[in-house]
Amino acid sequence: MKSSLRITLAIIIALFTIAPTNVEAKTKKLKALIVSGQNNHNWQVSHRVLRLILDQSGLFECDIMLTEPAGGDMSGFTPDFEEYDVVVLDYNGDRWPKQTDEAFVKYVKRGGGVVVYHAADNAFAEWEEFNKIIALGGWEGRNEKSGPYYYLINGIGVLDNGPGAGGSHGQQREYPMHCRNEKHPITKGLPNNWVHGRDEMYDRMRGPANIKDLLYSGYADEKTGGSGREEPLVFTVDYGKARIFHLMLGHCGPTLDNNPAMQCTGFQVLLLRGAEWAATGKVKQAVPADFPTDKRPSFRPAYKAPYDAER
Repeated sequence: MKSSLRITLAIIIALFTIAPTNVEAKTKKLKALIVSGQNNHNWQVSHRVLRLILDQSGLFECDIMLTEPAGGDMSGFTPDFEEYDVVVLDYNGDRWPKQTDEAFVKYVKRGGGVVVYHAADNAFAEWEEFNKIIALGGWEGRNEKSGPYYYLINGIGVLDNGPGAGGSHGQQREYPMHCRNEKHPITKGLPNNWVHGRDEMYDRMRGPANIKDLLYSGYADEKTGGSGREEPLVFTVDYGKARIFHLMLGHCGPTLDNNPAMQCTGFQVLLLRGAEWAATGKVKQAVPADFPTDKRPSFRPAYKAPYDAER
C-alpha cells in the first residue's frame, strides 16, 4: 500500500514538473528586433507603433535598437542580429559600420527573417547586397543603373529597363488592394480585394526585382499623381534561404493618434502575418473578423485587435 502511494505521488510530482515546460514551449514568443533611429519619415513615432503592434499581438517580444542621429558616430551600432527570429527595418539614413553590414548579410544569408517596412526600401542605394535583399527600392539617386522598374500589365509582371528615377508616389488616399497570391501563408484566408486606409502608394520603384511571391498590388491612379500602372506593394523576396517580407504600406502620421495608414487593420494584420512568416515560415494567426472589406477600410486606433476580432 505504501509502495503504491509512493508511486502515485512520484507520478503527480513528475506531471507538475513537466507541465510548466510544456506550457512555456507553447507560449514562447518570437524575438523581434526593430532597427530605427534615422529616416526621412517620422521614425520617432513609427518605431513605437511597430513595437505596439507586434508586442500587443502576444506573438512577439520586441527590442528596439536606434542609431545615432544623422552625422553621428555609427561605430557603436552593432546589433547582434543572430539573437532574433526576425529583424524589422524602419531605417533610412547613414551607412552602418562595415562589421554591421557584414553581420546583417550573414544573418540574412543563413536564413534569417526580415521585414522591410515602408521607407526602409529607400535606404542604401549604393549597397548592392542590400538592394538584392529588398528587391525594389526608391529615391536616394536610384535610376536605370539600379535595375528595372517592375509593374503589372493585365496581372502579369513586367520588367522595364527604360531610363528614369526610381521612386515616387501620388497624393495620400484610401485605395483598393488587389491580391496576387491567395495561397501564400501570409494572404491565405484574407480578402482578395480590400480598402486600405489613407496612405502613400509607392510607384516607379526599381532594383534587382527579385520578387519571389507578389502578394498585393495597387493601381497608382494618374488622377492623384500616380504612375498610371498597377504597382507591387506587398511581396516576398527571392534571396537564398532567407524569408524576407517587403511591406511598402504604412506612411507614418504626425502622432500615435493621427496615423491612419498604420492604424488601418489591414496594415497591422499584414505586418503581423508577414513578421510571423519571416520568423518561422508559417502563419498560425486566424483571419480577424475586423479586417477591411472591399467597400471600406477598418481601423485599430490603439494598435491592438479587439476581443471579438478573431474568428
